[in-house]
Amino acid sequence: MARKKKQKRIKRPVAKKSSLFSLPEKAKRLILGVIMFLFATIISLSFFDLAGIAGKNFIKISNLLIGRTIFILPLLFLLSGLILFRNIKIKEEKIKSQARLIFLSIFILILGISGILSTLALNDNKEAIKEGGWLGYLSSMPLFKFFGFLATEIIFLSLVIIGSLIVFYLFSEGESSKKTSEEKEEKEEKPTLIKKIFGPKFKVKEISSNEENIPVLEKKPEKSIDIFSKTKTHTPALIQKGYSPPPIDLLKKDGDVPDVGDIKINSAIIKKTLQDFDIPVEMSEVNIGPTVTQYTLKPAEGIKLSKITGLSNDLSLALAASSIRIEAPIPGRSLVGIEVPNKTRAQVRLRNIIENPSFYDSSSNLTIALGKDVSGSPVFADLAKMPHLLVAGSTGSGKTIALNNIILSLVYKNGPDALRFILIDPKRVEFPVYNNLPHLLCPIIYDPQRTISALKWLILEMERRFEVLSLKKSRNIFTYNEKILKEDSDPMPYIVLIIDELADLMAAKGREIEAGIVRLAQMARAVGIHLVVATQRPSVEVITGLIKANITSRIALQVVSQIDSRTILDAAGAEKLLGQGDMLFISSSMTKPKRIQTAYVSEKEVKKVADYIKSEIELPKLEPLTQEELEGSSETNLEKGSYESSGEEDPLYEEAKKIVIEARKASSSLLQRRLRIGYARAARLIDILEERSVVGPADGAKPREVYIQPEQNDGEWKEV
Repeated sequence: MARKKKQKRIKRPVAKKSSLFSLPEKAKRLILGVIMFLFATIISLSFFDLAGIAGKNFIKISNLLIGRTIFILPLLFLLSGLILFRNIKIKEEKIKSQARLIFLSIFILILGISGILSTLALNDNKEAIKEGGWLGYLSSMPLFKFFGFLATEIIFLSLVIIGSLIVFYLFSEGESSKKTSEEKEEKEEKPTLIKKIFGPKFKVKEISSNEENIPVLEKKPEKSIDIFSKTKTHTPALIQKGYSPPPIDLLKKDGDVPDVGDIKINSAIIKKTLQDFDIPVEMSEVNIGPTVTQYTLKPAEGIKLSKITGLSNDLSLALAASSIRIEAPIPGRSLVGIEVPNKTRAQVRLRNIIENPSFYDSSSNLTIALGKDVSGSPVFADLAKMPHLLVAGSTGSGKTIALNNIILSLVYKNGPDALRFILIDPKRVEFPVYNNLPHLLCPIIYDPQRTISALKWLILEMERRFEVLSLKKSRNIFTYNEKILKEDSDPMPYIVLIIDELADLMAAKGREIEAGIVRLAQMARAVGIHLVVATQRPSVEVITGLIKANITSRIALQVVSQIDSRTILDAAGAEKLLGQGDMLFISSSMTKPKRIQTAYVSEKEVKKVADYIKSEIELPKLEPLTQEELEGSSETNLEKGSYESSGEEDPLYEEAKKIVIEARKASSSLLQRRLRIGYARAARLIDILEERSVVGPADGAKPREVYIQPEQNDGEWKEV
């Protein structure tokens, strides 16, 4: 039988183990500078016999080697240490060349001075070894015989000048690097450091931060403009008379920078780990975000992406990371993204996001600031296009902060005439800071029964708005308000219903709550009514199939299990988030969830903004939706979709009728200002007046006709 040939095992390349030399280059330079100062001090002490036996032996050996040149050694080492400290901001690519130049200059100066001293001794017939040491004697003796005294001295003098020029260059390089650091950040540089590891060519630039030499993808710097100054004029989609946003100074700016670790080593570990499982890859870009750093790679042809996604635990072990999320592939690109948590995350502040021109220049009134993505770019979303939003995550994952971001984003873009809130807070501790906010349509709701009443009132208001839009021949609230603004009439405000904890409401009144949410989610988009629903228990009992089917835009924060993640997103991934606002966002226009770090806004900042709006903005004080109106709406028949009320049921009917007749015009805003009532009650009084034939029906852009003349006595028109 033929012997089987043993197959030779191919040795795979092993990544170099990290050691002391893997320290940051800044630390290496500082350590080397201290060593230079130490040498200078010990040599100086040796001259005075203060360095012990080691110092004496060093002097004897140095006298034999370089002679009297030993007296300039402390000066040379001192200059070298100063150069290292002075050039501490030099880029990583120049570190090795700079160290070589330092040692080269020391050698050239010692050789030149030793040669000069030995040549002088040879010319005077003195002992050359004693003057310049063996180094000076061996280098000057041949030259002295061939070129003579003068030429030899010129040669060694030239060496001294060359060494001095190198020292001068090293000093001047440190000064010039400080002056031109800002200019160099904007110039394109060759990726000499990353090219050896990542392979493909891509542009890199350095960011000035606490972490030195972090290469990131080059992108245009984000410009922040002061969009809140009183001198700046801007016209959003819905003009808001008499309203200016709160000062941006009430919010804090970003202050810290993420610590991403050693990108070079992490990239090598990722590549080596995948190669160990027979997955050859080509490393590509690196995106540094506030919470995670995304390492992108391109697998070789024929590699299944499932093989890469199945190695998340192995990569976590190799990188010593808490959890790793693999995005395979990155939407719109032929790359795979591996998201590694930063050693220290950077806190994202709401101010830095809403200062971005994209926020205030957007045509939509319902633009909200979500946070920053894995590359550190601000992310915005339009609530009008969502048109409803579901927020879910475990306790402490950042749901309330995300809701505060949504509220403040809307408040910074809309006044009470353009946007009204209905806030529902079953926990009673999250929204008290917004009490008496002019944007509120009714007081903050805490109990399930009033929540049902609010949902039923919203359904009635939705149906009333559909009738108004049909008379105006408008498809949605946006086109309706555009027509109304041209006629100098009062626009129809948006209404945003925000529920902080859906699980508590579903436990108490599950069927009624679900029916109301589903009815609004199905139809309320066109008339400007939007829902933002949050829960900390993402189970199928709370987030039912009907709710999921009608709320397609969702935010998933950190959850406990993959089952909860699939309940929210219909996909895994939320269980690998890091908490503290780390979230996945998906909408109907997206194929895969997008990872975002939500902005942090403290309770003090929220209170400052709310207090400013309450005290500083000069707006007519409107009475919000009252308890009686909510109770009245809870008794209505949802099937009919009409207001079953009569004049006797509202004590303000007579006064409203008198105001309309005297003013010769009828509108909800007129009754709101004159009677100090809420929008819902004013709209209901207008409907009652129309039923009693006091005013005519709405006729598109034309004002309602008032049938009763003011000359008639009270007895005549009170009987109407």
